[in-house]
Amino acid sequence: MANENVVIIKRSKKGGHAAHHGGAWKVAYADFVTAMMAFFLLLWLLNATTEAQKAGIADYFSPTSLSMSSGGAGGMLGGQSISSPGALTSRTAVPSVSLELKPTSGATAGDAEEEGGANDKDKSAEQAMAEAEAEAALQKMRQQQIETENAQFEETEKEIRLAIEKNPDLKGLEEHLLIDQTPEGLRIQVIDREGKPMYASGSTTMLPRTQKLVAQIALAIKTLPNKVKVAGHTDSTPFKSKKKGYSNWELSGERAQESRRVLVEGGLDSDRVVAVEGRAARDPLLPDDTTSPRNRRISIMLLRQPPPKNAKAPAPDASGAPSTGGKPGTDARKPALPTNLNKDWTGPRVR
Repeated sequence: MANENVVIIKRSKKGGHAAHHGGAWKVAYADFVTAMMAFFLLLWLLNATTEAQKAGIADYFSPTSLSMSSGGAGGMLGGQSISSPGALTSRTAVPSVSLELKPTSGATAGDAEEEGGANDKDKSAEQAMAEAEAEAALQKMRQQQIETENAQFEETEKEIRLAIEKNPDLKGLEEHLLIDQTPEGLRIQVIDREGKPMYASGSTTMLPRTQKLVAQIALAIKTLPNKVKVAGHTDSTPFKSKKKGYSNWELSGERAQESRRVLVEGGLDSDRVVAVEGRAARDPLLPDDTTSPRNRRISIMLLRQPPPKNAKAPAPDASGAPSTGGKPGTDARKPALPTNLNKDWTGPRVR
């Protein structure tokens, strides 16, 4: 038994597949991913840049510029330059890009320090500042115009009330007069009172005292430059007439027309009248009592002048002071323009 041969089996363990190949594949894969990232970045740059930017990038990688002219002065007496024709290059110089800067508008070729972009920004800033100054000037002129008109309206109201007090024929009619300033202009209203009408009942003809009052209003406003709007109003009581279809609308409209005729006869320029309206009972003076006699009235509106469209200063009058278009003799600080001017005037020139 001791002499029997013993069989010994030796098994060796070999390393795995990864240990055999190592980690070189990781480096190759990383290089591939980096190359793909650079490739897609290049595609993005080509899509995101403009043609001018692409040309600039191309010039950066080929900075050498060639001259098409021959060396020397050229011509019959032209010699030869010592160096080779064209632009000189240096092997030790850092590559650079040369760009030609063209002069902007208003500049000469020698104005190398000025750049188009900076000039455009300066012009834009100057233009914005000029527009802001023009807008501020317009606002100031508009405010001055409103103040001047308000002063003229107040003076007109005083003149009308003073004329009524001084005229015996108009005594007691001040209670039929309502004058106020609205955003639209100066509103002068001639109203009925209980037992004291301005028109005969159902009639479109003014009573004599009403004609005198309206004529006095025409004298007070005829020198002002403002346009005029006339409106007739009634109460809400239905109007009974033998005429078929004749109502408060027709009555108020005809009374407004009659008021316009009296104003024109009193001296108001007919061209200044821009509207004559019949409002019936649509705009009552007393909304809570639409049947009140005070709702029957004639409204004469002096419309405010349109705002100025530019910041030009008003033309001076003969005394050298700026004119305001007010009535002559009402205020020494507000000299008035003549009422009849040439259209292409550079100063007050009466035809």
